[in-house]
Amino acid sequence: MAMVFSKFLTADDIENGLSIPGCSLGQLPDQEGLTMSMQVHDRNGQAWNFSCTIKRNDSVGHFLSVGWNKFVRERDLRVDDKVTIQEEAMKKKGSGTWIKVEVKRKIRLFGEDIWADV
Repeated sequence: MAMVFSKFLTADDIENGLSIPGCSLGQLPDQEGLTMSMQVHDRNGQAWNFSCTIKRNDSVGHFLSVGWNKFVRERDLRVDDKVTIQEEAMKKKGSGTWIKVEVKRKIRLFGEDIWADV
């Protein structure tokens, strides 16, 4: 499994969509405003479709804006949760990859910090 991207969520990620820098994803097309769909799978194997738009910001260049409002609501995601997007080889179909999204939340338990799946 290869990690593509990981970050701690900000209020902006939760309210307006997850921002993924283009450098994390390789070459993005130069077409600002180009929209595509990305299917990801969570830890339970459930498929989620995220609407993605290529945007540009002077400080970071091209980035992917991921619309994932339903996922945020259903998982009750919060600021400082850690999201990781990974690429994993398909086991059943023999070739190709699928994208996996994982979210963890830091919980203080008996004086220790642990990361639990969300």
